[in-house]
Amino acid sequence: MTEQNDIPKALNPELHSKELIYKLEDRPPLPDALFAAFQHLLAIFVAIITPPLIIAGALKLDLETTSYLISMSLLASGISTFIQCRTVGPIGCGLLCIQGTSFSFISPIIGAGLNGGLAAIFGAVISGSVVEMFVSRVLRYTRKIITPLVSGVVVTLIGLSLIKVGVIACGGGFAAKENGTFGSYENLGLAAIVIVSILFFNRSSNRYLRMSSIVIGLIIGFVVATILGRVDFGQITSYGGFNIPTPFKYGLAFDPSAIIGLGIVYLITAIEAYGDVTANSLISGQPLEGEKFQKRSSGGILADGFNSMLAGCLNSFPNSIFAQNNGMIQLTGVASRYVGYFIAGFLVVLGLFPAVGKVFALIPDPVLGGATLLMFGTVAAAGIRIIAAQKLNRKAVLVMALSFSFGLSVEMVPEILTCLPKSIAGLLSSGITAGGIVAILSNGLIRIKED
Repeated sequence: MTEQNDIPKALNPELHSKELIYKLEDRPPLPDALFAAFQHLLAIFVAIITPPLIIAGALKLDLETTSYLISMSLLASGISTFIQCRTVGPIGCGLLCIQGTSFSFISPIIGAGLNGGLAAIFGAVISGSVVEMFVSRVLRYTRKIITPLVSGVVVTLIGLSLIKVGVIACGGGFAAKENGTFGSYENLGLAAIVIVSILFFNRSSNRYLRMSSIVIGLIIGFVVATILGRVDFGQITSYGGFNIPTPFKYGLAFDPSAIIGLGIVYLITAIEAYGDVTANSLISGQPLEGEKFQKRSSGGILADGFNSMLAGCLNSFPNSIFAQNNGMIQLTGVASRYVGYFIAGFLVVLGLFPAVGKVFALIPDPVLGGATLLMFGTVAAAGIRIIAAQKLNRKAVLVMALSFSFGLSVEMVPEILTCLPKSIAGLLSSGITAGGIVAILSNGLIRIKED
C-alpha cells in the first residue's frame, strides 16, 4: 500500500481536503452558501445561455422562441444540477457539480436543426442520450475505445468547427449576410470591444474580475450596441409573467444522421465527465479509487445522460458537467454539495421568468460573437493540450492526419459530399462526426510495430 507521504500533493485528496473551508458534506451557514452559489452562478451563467443563443441565431428563430429556449436551458440546468448534487438512486455523483450544455454539441445540433428543425434536434437529444447512459454502465471498456488521443482529436475538431460559428456572429450573423452589412466596421468594432474587454479583465489579479470577465465584456458590448441603436427593446411587448414548461412543445422527429452525430459527441462527453468527476473528487478530498469512486463516476455519467434526456423533453439541449466549477471550488474553498442546491434554485427561478431570456435574446450577434470566438478558441486549445500530453508516435500522427483531413475537409468544402447518397452525406456533413468516426476507426484498426 502506498504511503501517504509518497503521494504527490497535487494528487493527494486528503491534503486538498485540509485546504477546504467547507467540505463535501458540510452545511455552510445561509449567507456563506448563498455567496458561494452566486459566485458559481457568475462562472457558468453565460456558458449556459450561449448555446441556445448561437443555435437560435443559426436557425434564424424569432425572439419569442429564442427567449423560451434560453429560459428552458436555465431551467434544465437547474434541475440537472440538483440531480447531480443530490443523487437520485444510482443517478448523480453527489459532488458539487454544475450542469449545462457543452459547446461540443452546438455544431451537430445546428446541423440537425437546419435539416429537420427543432423537432429533429430534440429527437436526437433524447435518442442520443442513451449512448451516454450505456457508457456509464460499461465505463471500463469504452475507455479502451475512446482513448485520450481520440478525445483530444474530437475536442480539437469541435473547437475548430465552432470558430466558424463565432466568426459569422462577429461579422453580424446571417441577417447581416442577407442585408449586405456583414463584416462592416461597426460589427467588427463591437466584436473587438468585447474581445479586448474580456482579455483586459481576464488578466486582472483580482479573482472576482477574472471570473466575471466574460460577463463584464458582454455588458460593455451590450451598452455600446445600445448607444449605437443596435438594441431594439421595442421587440419586447412584456417583461412579466411566468414561463410554464411545456414538454415536447416543438414536437419530436428522429433523423438517423442527427442521432449518430450527437451520439458521437455524447460518447466523448462521457469520457470528459469521468475526468471532471475525478478532478472534482480530488479537490473535494474524496477517494480517487475503489468502489466508492467507481460508483460516483458511473453515477455522474449516468446523470449526464439522464439529464440530457430530461432536457430534451423540456425543449432544451444536452446537459453535461461544467469543468470550470472545479476551479471555483479551489478558489472559494467551498466543496459542499449543499451549495449546489442553491445554485440549482437560482437557475430554476431564472428559467421561470421570461424577462431573463428576452433581455439576453436582444444581444446583437457581433457582441455575442466577440465572447464566443474566445470561448471556442479555448475549446480547440483544450483539445491540443490533450493531444500534446500523449506519446505522439507514428500511429498517433497517422490517426491525427486522417481525422483532421476528413473532419476539416467537409467543414471547408461541404460540396465534396454532393454525389454521395443523402443518408451518408447527412451523416458525414458535420466535421465533428466525420472526424470523430475516422479517429475511432483509425485508432482501433491501425497497427504499427514501433522500431
